[in-house]
Amino acid sequence: MFGSSTTPIATTSPPYEVDQCQGVLRVYSDISIVRSSKPSFNVPVHDNGSNYCFRLALDLQALIISPNCRLAPENRLLAAIENGYMAVKWLTLQAQAKSDPWLSDVANFSRVFVSGDSTEGNIAHNLAVRLGAGSDELDPVRMRWYVLLAPFFDGTVLTRSKAEEPKDAFLNWELIDRLSIPIGETTDHPLVNPFGPVSPNLESKDLDPMLVVVEGSDLLQDRAEDYARKLKGWGKKVEYAEFEGKQHGFFTIDPISPDSDQLMLIIRRFITEN
Repeated sequence: MFGSSTTPIATTSPPYEVDQCQGVLRVYSDISIVRSSKPSFNVPVHDNGSNYCFRLALDLQALIISPNCRLAPENRLLAAIENGYMAVKWLTLQAQAKSDPWLSDVANFSRVFVSGDSTEGNIAHNLAVRLGAGSDELDPVRMRWYVLLAPFFDGTVLTRSKAEEPKDAFLNWELIDRLSIPIGETTDHPLVNPFGPVSPNLESKDLDPMLVVVEGSDLLQDRAEDYARKLKGWGKKVEYAEFEGKQHGFFTIDPISPDSDQLMLIIRRFITEN
């Protein structure tokens, strides 16, 4: 959450983990969060990526909710999608009950955004579609933005970026598909391919503003770019940013770099302007 009425405390201390929330959520702070009589911080909900969470807390003066999701192969899709949904529903319960003063005293529950990197970017997309514009079912929580970082989309049609990039042990598509997609399904499953033959009609869906970020040397580039282009062509509020020559997840590997700094500036501008 971004500060609006409180003055940040000057500190050189690093971000720290405030609460593990029984192993389901991790809440980070940059120590600038102070109690006040009015909610003053925006709430990003980000799946995974502690380095990225630290940067968000520091650069955006935000309180970060970082849920842990059930992983494949023990838990195939849609388990992780449901965990993301459970996280925002948990936030709704906190806003309604106001049972935790540490959170309710500083959180602006009307200014929440969801962000995710790679597979978590896929979760962010699916949450955006499920909740729709305005996220009325989460009242008093209000989703304002979605930030998709190299979202992990796939499909049965081979893209140029996927075909041209060399295979590596870290990103083994065949293995990922075999272990994560529901048994008997293909990569055109609606949770994997936003524009698959049985996927929801996004053209008629009202969506909150989205920022799609992709690396220029990423196998996922083409599908992410196509995703942003199609949504924008249908009149959705979508921005697209590409980091030429960068590899998948560069900002989680090296969060203190000129490119990571630029990413923070892009996210801040996107949120400020929307």
